[in-house]
Amino acid sequence: MRWVLSRTNDEYLTYLSKKTGISRTLSQILINRGIKEPSQIKEFLNPSLSLLSDPFDFEGMRDAVLRIKEAIRNKESIFIHGDYDVDGLSGTAILFDGLKRLGADVHFFIPSRHFHGYGFNEAGLRMARDKGASLIITVDCGIKSFSIAREARRLGIDLIITDHHLPLMKENKPILPEAIAVLNPKINPQDSTMHLSGAGVVFKLLQALYGSIEHLWEYLDLLTIATVGDIVPLKGENRHILSEGLSFLKNSERPGLRALLELAGMKDRELTASNLSFTLIPRLNAAGRLEEAGDVIRLLLTEDSSEAETLALWLDKLNRKRQLIEEDIYEEALEIFRLKYDEIPDGIVLIKEGWHPGVLGIIASRFQEEFYRPAFIFTLRDGVATGSVRSIPEIDIIKILDSLQGFFLRYGGHSQAAGMSLYLKDFDHFERALKKALRDRLGDEKPVPTLRIDAQVAFEQINYGLLSELKGLEPLGYGNEEPLFGAKNIIPLERRVVGNGHLKLRLKQGGSEFDVIGFGMADLIDITSGAVDIAFLPQINDFNGRRAIQLKIRAIRKAVE
Repeated sequence: MRWVLSRTNDEYLTYLSKKTGISRTLSQILINRGIKEPSQIKEFLNPSLSLLSDPFDFEGMRDAVLRIKEAIRNKESIFIHGDYDVDGLSGTAILFDGLKRLGADVHFFIPSRHFHGYGFNEAGLRMARDKGASLIITVDCGIKSFSIAREARRLGIDLIITDHHLPLMKENKPILPEAIAVLNPKINPQDSTMHLSGAGVVFKLLQALYGSIEHLWEYLDLLTIATVGDIVPLKGENRHILSEGLSFLKNSERPGLRALLELAGMKDRELTASNLSFTLIPRLNAAGRLEEAGDVIRLLLTEDSSEAETLALWLDKLNRKRQLIEEDIYEEALEIFRLKYDEIPDGIVLIKEGWHPGVLGIIASRFQEEFYRPAFIFTLRDGVATGSVRSIPEIDIIKILDSLQGFFLRYGGHSQAAGMSLYLKDFDHFERALKKALRDRLGDEKPVPTLRIDAQVAFEQINYGLLSELKGLEPLGYGNEEPLFGAKNIIPLERRVVGNGHLKLRLKQGGSEFDVIGFGMADLIDITSGAVDIAFLPQINDFNGRRAIQLKIRAIRKAVE
């Protein structure tokens, strides 16, 4: 692992610190997050829903609003085509309920991962036609659905696309499907909205339809779940949303969410982006991974406590089943990996008939984390290979897929995660072309994980004032991770293994000492026989009525110059 310390000109750090009233250490952390001006710092440290941008800044918003209002006025049937992950489900629930409250005749469709695949598809279009819909609105999909969009137009059905995935680009310009309006922050990115989730785009649409957010507070819990669940950066509007959304979710009056929070053991705990990602989100995603996800909309919108408890138990059971399936497939995939590769390749590609398509993304993530390479995991059915990829920061995987688009029946995603399908007869050729594309991107470089340290601090600088200041960074999560500090030439005074393989130290620098915990780091105890460098996060440890600052280490090595 490569340790990289971020540095900034001392004079500019001093200027920012004096101008904003924050420490040089916090100034450096914010600069590392791209927040470099006093006005940006003020907004970042004081997030609020009142700072949400004008929804009509979105290209296409006026056309979308006019068409929807016309449909409501003329009592036309509106059909929402959602998606089966937590973002698409939450966004569909928000839009469905929001339009109903405006008096719309509205229906929704959630495709099956197994039978329909990803995105705006033929099954949804057929259902819209059968419902007599004259307007389709997509949620979290549709940005690359060119042929289906053309077919909708041929059938005389108007289309509004709401999505946040990357559009197809040609000469740095987006190529868009035929539609009345395409609402997507990636088309003309604005700093505040460019990272919105699919549900976030829907929320902006309702903000424009309703004229303000004051009538939309009740959707903040669903929007929070989508923002965390789709792992979008907690910057700009996402930060404003979560600043109030996490507490709103904690106190949600929705019976379905209350039942799920209790089953997940979160009823009486503080909610953070991190613990939601391991508790509530997997349960909501479980239906789309293993079965049909339409009933998740019922769970999110029901006012019946009995129905909510039944549906929550169903999701909890599905999630446990998903965990077992995932573990079995991971072990099989690991065995195939060992037989296929003598060394770690530029990109890992594994395929087997019968693997459950609902867990391929999770398996790809585990391989990417373990081997630090883009990981493509495919399942095979009826001559079609369907897969998911998870990439590393060095490789924008959607650009790689764009260069190989001729192979795919369909594909789409983000720079670090995507899905695709192609015919098995083309698979070997695809794999060779992929290998070349990755090699052209990486050259002879073998990527290694990078540990990015926000600031170097001396032990004497670590105090309760610093920890209080760091609270201003919350809510933490993807794109606004926990700050990581570095300290050099630290002397171990005590060292031992505690609990289930944890490293417990007492470290000293100058006249300051701290207790240190390294979870799962017991095998590194020999490193601590002499001076060490550490990468760590300071935190408060409350134990047996004793409150003290403790350092949680992320990495440790022998001291180096």
